[in-house]
Amino acid sequence: MYDTEVAVVGGGAAGLSLAHRLCAPPPGVRCPRVTVVDAPPGPLRPPERTWCYWERPDGEYDGVLAASWDRLRVHGTDGAPLTGRPAPLRYKMMRSGAFEKLVGDRLAATPSARRVTAVVDEVRTLPGGAEVRGTTAEGDPVRLRARWVFDSRPLPALPPARTTLLQHFHGWFVRTERPEFDPATADLMDFRTPQPDHGLSFGYVLPLGPHEALVEYTEFSAAPLDEAAYHRALRHYLTAVRPLGPYRITASEQGVIPMTDARFPRAAGPGVFRIGAAGGATRPSTGYTFAAVQRQTRIVAAAFHQGRVPAPPPPHSARSRLMDAVLLRALDRGRIDGADFFTGLFRGVPMERLLRFLDGGTRLREDLSIGLHTPVLPMLRTVAELPGLRRRPYVRPARTESGAPKTAPPDAPTTAPTTAPAPNRNGPSDDAPPE
Repeated sequence: MYDTEVAVVGGGAAGLSLAHRLCAPPPGVRCPRVTVVDAPPGPLRPPERTWCYWERPDGEYDGVLAASWDRLRVHGTDGAPLTGRPAPLRYKMMRSGAFEKLVGDRLAATPSARRVTAVVDEVRTLPGGAEVRGTTAEGDPVRLRARWVFDSRPLPALPPARTTLLQHFHGWFVRTERPEFDPATADLMDFRTPQPDHGLSFGYVLPLGPHEALVEYTEFSAAPLDEAAYHRALRHYLTAVRPLGPYRITASEQGVIPMTDARFPRAAGPGVFRIGAAGGATRPSTGYTFAAVQRQTRIVAAAFHQGRVPAPPPPHSARSRLMDAVLLRALDRGRIDGADFFTGLFRGVPMERLLRFLDGGTRLREDLSIGLHTPVLPMLRTVAELPGLRRRPYVRPARTESGAPKTAPPDAPTTAPTTAPAPNRNGPSDDAPPE
């Protein structure tokens, strides 16, 4: 006898998206009994964070977006801006708190859905189903039997890979005295930042209004920086690269996203599946996850409603994963200049097509034409060597100060007084890879 038909472990983007879709069946199909198991407030429940993705207007979650943009800009290392419109797509930004409230309210209004607060200690396979075992904040045991379990918790360790880089970032939400931002234009990549020896770095600016924006410093490299190095990098960016007038910092967020060609197993046993980043939803070449989570959970819910085994599909095609593996290896070996690579793509490929490519939505013919805008010989060399490379367990390097701007001393002041950064707002989540 099952306590619930479906148990969803983790109440982040993947878990809540799946629960919501399961509880919104097509006409004539009943809503299953769904239980979402959330971690209690504390270190296992992440603070608010930002999710970005692109799609057409009038999307499912447009009502809770923090902002969206129909014009995108990239700056090359030479400072030349490349601006384009990805119509009919828009670049969208959502805060996790708004998403969690929207879906949480929908689940609360669904009689067959419930939420349990507990730290999950174990998911055990049983004949014909599985059991979720956990502990409440008060120390009481929780046991939940389900026909299907979908687990979005971070894996304890990354699977073996040929190449693993880290996308690590630190961002400040800033408010300026003067109107410093164009609310219609988002800066996806500003490569005027000092570049690391292997990998790349860039500024990322998402305006929320003329006086407000999220400004991030991002690196693709082997190891994250220490906090002081991120602060130096951001001060350098807002002083020397994109000078602002007087501003103050209202909040901050940071994160580390593994970019790896590892194979993420989507089944953890009969009736137990991994979803979200734990199931490979993070795109290895970009770090974007939210859009793939939506595709994955939509397919899982449809299979369940049709009476089929609701096994998660591969979040990305084999062709996309191969191209990502080639890019990661070429970056890691220093065969290509990361800043020039991405600048060349944005310069030579229509923006709408490039965004579809980055989301795995292009056809083979389009992929081949896009490949002609990359360094062909280094990429072909990397393609030829991949089959002979062994996949090795990942060992995370220690934090480093490398990559901090050398043009700004450690105590370089900003151009105007600022408040102290707010607490970290992008810690480990139940649907993000382990840091």
